[in-house]
Amino acid sequence: QVQLVESGGGLVQAGGSLRLSCAASRSIVRINVMGWYRQAPGEQREWVADITSGGMTSYADSVKGRFTISRDNSKNTVYLQMNSLKPEDTAVYYCNANLYGSGYWGQGTQVTVSS
Repeated sequence: QVQLVESGGGLVQAGGSLRLSCAASRSIVRINVMGWYRQAPGEQREWVADITSGGMTSYADSVKGRFTISRDNSKNTVYLQMNSLKPEDTAVYYCNANLYGSGYWGQGTQVTVSS
């Protein structure tokens, strides 16, 4: 099992930046895929980005070129650098870990982008 704790959310103006962090309770070296999802009010949770244990990254089209996912295995932490934020990026952002076929979620961190 793994516990995930997100941090770094907040209120930012459009065009601004935030960096989200996801701290894991155990080593993430053997976690195959770690990712970020988001859920806006009244919407379904959607995938934003993920990174494999080998460092390969993937992004949703809506954030490609603006968001960057990275991982620091020495700190058991995954990051999401969000630049050029838009009001439509407003959501609760969740960290996800796929460990031995099971998915684990954090509690989420709120990101609000004002216009």
